[in-house]
Amino acid sequence: MTDFPIPAIPEHALPFWEAAEKSQLRYMACNSCAHSFLPARTECPNCLAADLEWRMASGKAQLISWVIYHRAFHPAFADRLPYTVALVQLEEGPRMISNIVEPDPDTALTINLPLFVRFQDMGNLRIPVFSRQPKL
Repeated sequence: MTDFPIPAIPEHALPFWEAAEKSQLRYMACNSCAHSFLPARTECPNCLAADLEWRMASGKAQLISWVIYHRAFHPAFADRLPYTVALVQLEEGPRMISNIVEPDPDTALTINLPLFVRFQDMGNLRIPVFSRQPKL
């Protein structure tokens, strides 16, 4: 089995990954303009203020866009084919790129489809992924 590629994690993004290890999804919010965002940054992408805080997400999201991969562009993903990479918008506003797991073959993906966060271990990281079903 090929090792999964591990991203370089900058210090300012550590709270995201530490929360994911506990199966929690966090996002950044600006205290100056109230803009919420991901991925983590050291300044707000809306107003450039550095007065930021981490907040807990509800885990609810909507599907914005997606692509289904039928070819693995890294050997570590070959046994997961086909897999869905999606742009989702969290209930709190931030958008993030993730995977949709446990697809129901009888239900087509649609824009604004409600999704729910789950967590999946990939290599030595726990990552947020999304499902059509709430966690039981």
